[in-house]
Amino acid sequence: MAKGRAEDSARSEGDTRLSGGALLGIVPGVIDTHIHQWDPLRTPREAAKRTRIYRAAPILGKAIFRYAVAQRDRELVLDPKFVTRPYLPKHYYADAAKVVPLTGVPVESVVHMQADWRTDDPMAAAAETRWVTSLPFGQEGAPELGAVIARGDPRGPDFSQLLDMHLEISGLVRGIRCMAAWHPDPKVRSWADTDGLFASADFLEGFGALADRNLVFEAWVYSHQLRDVRTLAREYPDTTIVLNHLGTPVGLFGPMGQSTGHTAAQRHELMRAWREDISAVAQCRNVIAKLSGIAFPLLGYGHQRSGNIGTQQTLTNMTGPLLEHAVSVFGPDRLMFGSNFPADKPNASMATIVGTQLDVLAPYGEDLLRKVFRDNARRVYSID
Repeated sequence: MAKGRAEDSARSEGDTRLSGGALLGIVPGVIDTHIHQWDPLRTPREAAKRTRIYRAAPILGKAIFRYAVAQRDRELVLDPKFVTRPYLPKHYYADAAKVVPLTGVPVESVVHMQADWRTDDPMAAAAETRWVTSLPFGQEGAPELGAVIARGDPRGPDFSQLLDMHLEISGLVRGIRCMAAWHPDPKVRSWADTDGLFASADFLEGFGALADRNLVFEAWVYSHQLRDVRTLAREYPDTTIVLNHLGTPVGLFGPMGQSTGHTAAQRHELMRAWREDISAVAQCRNVIAKLSGIAFPLLGYGHQRSGNIGTQQTLTNMTGPLLEHAVSVFGPDRLMFGSNFPADKPNASMATIVGTQLDVLAPYGEDLLRKVFRDNARRVYSID
């Protein structure tokens, strides 16, 4: 009881007490396990055509975004500038540098997540790996590229060949990401062509090629699909599965899509089901949870204008129950920090996101901070 009262008192005093220099003397640097890099002008991303319009005529581009872009995409990105501008090592460094006053240490290394290049050729996914590993990480202050998570779909007939191509391109490839996030609300963005992808027979059969190569698998689902992650983890208990964004509970903090999270009762049920299902996933010891996506528009910030979250304390109050429950069910050895930048950038700065996590996690002690912000990532992704 005394410890709980002390923690509550510390949180009530604001952001500075728990965040200022909070990692100094605990870790030499932070490893950010979830970033994206993109250049819509020079790479085959979905936003490429709209990017050219937006850059040539910003006013026209904003009008197109407002009236011609589907609701599911507007609520996902909030402001077109965040997807129509390049986001490269120098841009990430500018965001990460603002975290140092909070942590006392820099971001020393990052893990790049596939950014979903759009192409009809599944083998062309290897081109993104080649492009990412050619970027100037480790130069002019930018952190090192510690690991790459490439794109691949185990259902594909050439999945084994694609894995070998990724591995041949770079020794930094540590795993594969296949996004299974699918939502029954037609006005919420779905990233997979079907529900239940991870539990499907053809996916589970093809997944063996990844397991045979001892690669990590990055799993992103929406919260109602968390049981599929458990199915996959049980089928391949010796493969490390990293759950992205804590299984994004769409609409948890506000209305999304046509009918998701529109009432307090719906949001209460979302939280109840998420707690139950993620607790079940945590029973699989080969699943690691990523503390990422806490400012992701899909949580229910997307129906408002960008920058609507406000202060760090607001984000802490909103997401604290998610982070605390993750700590309680996964423990210190199976949690990792990820910024999800720039996908979370429309709603919060990286400093706000890191400060929020420090506010919530600092009372658990230095051992947890060391593992969440660095050591677990080094182990999971074999970062030297």
